[in-house]
Amino acid sequence: MNICMAHRGWSGKAPENTMTAIRLALAEPAIRGIEIDVQLSRDGVPVLIHDFTLERTTTGRGLVMDHTLEELRELDAGSWFNERFAGERIPTLEEVLQAVKGRCTLNIELKATSDMYPGIAEKVLELLERHEMKQEVCITSFDHDLIRQVRELDATVETGLIVMGRPVLMLEQLEAAGANILSMGYPYLTRELACEALEKGYKVIAWTLDEPSHIRTVMSWHPDVQICTNHPDRMLEFV
Repeated sequence: MNICMAHRGWSGKAPENTMTAIRLALAEPAIRGIEIDVQLSRDGVPVLIHDFTLERTTTGRGLVMDHTLEELRELDAGSWFNERFAGERIPTLEEVLQAVKGRCTLNIELKATSDMYPGIAEKVLELLERHEMKQEVCITSFDHDLIRQVRELDATVETGLIVMGRPVLMLEQLEAAGANILSMGYPYLTRELACEALEKGYKVIAWTLDEPSHIRTVMSWHPDVQICTNHPDRMLEFV
């Protein structure tokens, strides 16, 4: 059965990458995965936020990496979505791990390059070790070198390449990075590629599917294709 993965938490119902969005997803037993975005504060703490800048989803301004955790925690990360969520804060990855442990698979996207956030892989792996959650997560990124670095640091954690486009030698790139997950933007993913990857032992995540017709089409390709969506309720109608 296709796994339903909530994109940035249940971001169709609550502000993305917030504890409320995470808890909403956890409250629905049929949601078996949650995708989140992780960056580092200026003082090196892994936090949840998608954009490299603060303006879209918080009351702050400037780059995430230029603000300490204390400064980031002072920002409102909810009222942009709806005034009902005023006062939502940017959560730390550690807070999310504590909430999710034993309940759901977590897809941790590193929103970075190894040059932009030196040490991000080590810091995330350290938290996973501390909370004994290495087998409950996967780590993904657009930066293939960063994923290779994660694999070199710890070969026991599942890793994946995120791809927007349809590059040649896709499966060869997975092998070169030591990754076992292909996470691809659904307009570029084909039934043939998805099935080939699955047959060769890779996991496949299609993102971000919000139209019911698109969800139903991709689900029909193979029962093991995971669906990442902002609106899990639209997928669960078909499950």
